[in-house]
Amino acid sequence: MPCIWITGLSGSGKSTISQFLVPLFQHDGTCTILLDGDELREIFRTVDKSQTSHDRASRVHLAMQYAQLCRMMSEQGITVVIATISMFNEVHAWNRMHIPGYFEAYLNVPIEELRIRDPKSLYKRYDLGEVINVAGLDLAVDEPAQANFISSFDDQNDPAAIANLIFHAYLEEINK
Repeated sequence: MPCIWITGLSGSGKSTISQFLVPLFQHDGTCTILLDGDELREIFRTVDKSQTSHDRASRVHLAMQYAQLCRMMSEQGITVVIATISMFNEVHAWNRMHIPGYFEAYLNVPIEELRIRDPKSLYKRYDLGEVINVAGLDLAVDEPAQANFISSFDDQNDPAAIANLIFHAYLEEINK
Protein backbone atom coordinates (compact mmCIF):
# COMPACT_ATOMS: atom_id res chain seq x y z
CA MET A 1 0.00 0.00 0.00
CA PRO A 2 1.16 3.54 -0.54
CA CYS A 3 2.95 5.77 1.89
CA ILE A 4 2.43 9.45 1.13
CA TRP A 5 5.25 11.30 2.89
CA ILE A 6 4.37 14.99 3.13
CA THR A 7 7.36 17.10 4.06
CA GLY A 8 8.10 20.79 4.48
CA LEU A 9 9.21 23.19 7.17
CA SER A 10 7.19 24.06 10.26
CA GLY A 11 4.06 25.97 9.27
CA SER A 12 4.07 24.85 5.63
CA GLY A 13 0.65 23.20 5.93
CA LYS A 14 1.63 19.53 6.19
CA SER A 15 -0.93 18.59 8.84
CA THR A 16 -3.78 20.58 7.34
CA ILE A 17 -3.21 19.27 3.82
CA SER A 18 -2.90 15.72 5.15
CA GLN A 19 -6.29 16.03 6.84
CA PHE A 20 -7.81 16.82 3.43
CA LEU A 21 -5.80 14.08 1.70
CA VAL A 22 -6.80 11.13 3.89
CA PRO A 23 -10.49 11.14 2.87
CA LEU A 24 -9.48 11.09 -0.80
CA PHE A 25 -7.82 7.72 -0.20
CA GLN A 26 -10.65 6.51 2.02
CA HIS A 27 -13.38 7.23 -0.56
CA ASP A 28 -13.33 3.65 -1.85
CA GLY A 29 -12.99 2.02 1.57
CA THR A 30 -9.19 1.93 1.56
CA CYS A 31 -7.84 1.61 5.10
CA THR A 32 -5.90 4.84 5.52
CA ILE A 33 -4.16 6.30 8.54
CA LEU A 34 -2.80 9.78 9.16
CA LEU A 35 0.45 10.01 11.10
CA ASP A 36 1.32 13.53 12.22
CA GLY A 37 4.90 14.34 13.15
CA ASP A 38 3.89 16.42 16.18
CA GLU A 39 1.83 13.54 17.59
CA LEU A 40 4.46 10.93 16.70
CA ARG A 41 7.17 12.94 18.42
CA GLU A 42 5.12 12.87 21.63
CA ILE A 43 4.57 9.11 21.33
CA PHE A 44 8.19 8.23 20.59
CA ARG A 45 9.58 10.64 23.17
CA THR A 46 7.26 9.17 25.81
CA VAL A 47 8.78 5.78 25.15
CA ASP A 48 12.36 7.06 24.97
CA LYS A 49 12.80 10.02 27.33
CA SER A 50 16.46 10.40 26.32
CA GLN A 51 15.40 11.73 22.91
CA THR A 52 14.93 15.34 24.02
CA SER A 53 17.24 17.03 21.57
CA HIS A 54 16.26 18.63 18.30
CA ASP A 55 19.73 18.46 16.75
CA ARG A 56 20.19 16.90 13.32
CA ALA A 57 21.29 13.46 14.54
CA SER A 58 18.32 13.19 16.91
CA ARG A 59 15.91 14.33 14.22
CA VAL A 60 17.29 11.84 11.69
CA HIS A 61 16.99 9.08 14.29
CA LEU A 62 13.37 10.02 14.96
CA ALA A 63 12.57 10.29 11.24
CA MET A 64 13.96 6.79 10.74
CA GLN A 65 11.61 5.53 13.43
CA TYR A 66 8.73 7.16 11.54
CA ALA A 67 9.95 5.52 8.33
CA GLN A 68 10.09 2.08 9.95
CA LEU A 69 6.55 2.54 11.27
CA CYS A 70 5.33 3.62 7.83
CA ARG A 71 6.94 0.60 6.20
CA MET A 72 5.37 -1.78 8.72
CA MET A 73 1.89 -0.31 8.25
CA SER A 74 2.20 -0.19 4.48
CA GLU A 75 3.29 -3.83 4.37
CA GLN A 76 0.17 -4.72 6.38
CA GLY A 77 -2.13 -3.19 3.78
CA ILE A 78 -2.66 0.23 5.32
CA THR A 79 -2.33 3.37 3.23
CA VAL A 80 -0.19 5.77 5.24
CA VAL A 81 -0.27 9.55 4.97
CA ILE A 82 2.47 11.07 7.12
CA ALA A 83 3.00 14.78 7.77
CA THR A 84 6.54 15.38 9.04
CA ILE A 85 9.40 17.81 8.53
CA SER A 86 12.01 15.01 8.29
CA MET A 87 13.87 16.79 5.49
CA PHE A 88 16.98 14.62 5.34
CA ASN A 89 18.33 13.00 2.18
CA GLU A 90 19.31 9.81 4.00
CA VAL A 91 15.74 9.34 5.27
CA HIS A 92 14.19 9.99 1.86
CA ALA A 93 16.66 7.59 0.22
CA TRP A 94 15.89 4.89 2.79
CA ASN A 95 12.16 5.39 2.25
CA ARG A 96 12.52 4.99 -1.52
CA MET A 97 14.45 1.74 -1.08
CA HIS A 98 12.34 0.18 1.68
CA ILE A 99 8.76 1.44 1.55
CA PRO A 100 6.69 0.01 -1.31
CA GLY A 101 4.48 2.67 -2.89
CA TYR A 102 6.51 5.53 -1.37
CA PHE A 103 5.40 8.91 -2.70
CA GLU A 104 7.06 12.11 -1.51
CA ALA A 105 5.24 15.45 -1.54
CA TYR A 106 7.24 18.55 -0.70
CA LEU A 107 5.54 21.76 0.43
CA ASN A 108 8.01 24.46 -0.54
CA VAL A 109 6.97 27.58 1.36
CA PRO A 110 9.39 30.51 1.76
CA ILE A 111 10.68 31.30 5.26
CA GLU A 112 9.11 34.77 5.01
CA GLU A 113 5.65 33.21 4.65
CA LEU A 114 6.33 30.66 7.39
CA ARG A 115 7.28 33.51 9.75
CA ILE A 116 3.94 35.17 9.00
CA ARG A 117 1.97 31.96 9.59
CA ASP A 118 4.01 30.75 12.60
CA PRO A 119 1.17 28.68 14.16
CA LYS A 120 3.36 27.39 17.02
CA SER A 121 5.26 30.69 17.53
CA LEU A 122 8.39 28.70 16.70
CA TYR A 123 9.98 31.37 14.51
CA LYS A 124 9.12 34.09 17.00
CA ARG A 125 10.64 32.04 19.85
CA TYR A 126 13.76 31.49 17.72
CA ASP A 127 14.08 35.24 17.11
CA LEU A 128 13.78 35.82 20.87
CA GLY A 129 16.57 33.29 21.51
CA GLU A 130 14.23 30.90 23.35
CA VAL A 131 14.81 27.93 21.02
CA ILE A 132 17.62 26.62 18.84
CA ASN A 133 17.87 23.91 16.18
CA VAL A 134 14.93 25.21 14.18
CA ALA A 135 14.71 23.40 10.86
CA GLY A 136 15.45 25.78 8.02
CA LEU A 137 17.00 28.44 10.25
CA ASP A 138 19.96 27.33 12.37
CA LEU A 139 19.43 23.62 11.62
CA ALA A 140 20.33 22.67 8.08
CA VAL A 141 17.83 20.47 6.29
CA ASP A 142 17.88 18.95 2.83
CA GLU A 143 15.42 20.09 0.24
CA PRO A 144 13.97 16.91 -1.26
CA ALA A 145 15.97 16.08 -4.37
CA GLN A 146 13.54 13.57 -5.87
CA ALA A 147 10.10 14.59 -4.59
CA ASN A 148 7.28 13.08 -6.62
CA PHE A 149 5.25 16.25 -6.08
CA ILE A 150 6.31 19.79 -5.23
CA SER A 151 3.87 22.47 -4.17
CA SER A 152 5.52 25.84 -4.59
CA PHE A 153 3.97 28.58 -2.50
CA ASP A 154 1.02 30.39 -4.02
CA ASP A 155 -1.24 32.28 -1.64
CA GLN A 156 -4.18 31.42 -3.91
CA ASN A 157 -3.91 27.66 -3.27
CA ASP A 158 -5.97 26.38 -0.40
CA PRO A 159 -5.11 23.18 1.51
CA ALA A 160 -7.96 21.16 -0.02
CA ALA A 161 -6.81 22.07 -3.53
CA ILE A 162 -3.21 21.08 -2.74
CA ALA A 163 -4.41 17.77 -1.25
CA ASN A 164 -6.36 17.13 -4.43
CA LEU A 165 -3.27 17.88 -6.54
CA ILE A 166 -1.17 15.48 -4.45
CA PHE A 167 -3.81 12.76 -4.75
CA HIS A 168 -3.99 13.08 -8.54
CA ALA A 169 -0.20 13.24 -8.87
CA TYR A 170 -0.02 10.01 -6.88
CA LEU A 171 -2.61 8.36 -9.14
CA GLU A 172 -0.66 9.47 -12.22
CA GLU A 173 2.55 8.07 -10.71
CA ILE A 174 1.13 4.62 -10.06
CA ASN A 175 -0.53 4.47 -13.49
CA LYS A 176 2.73 5.07 -15.38
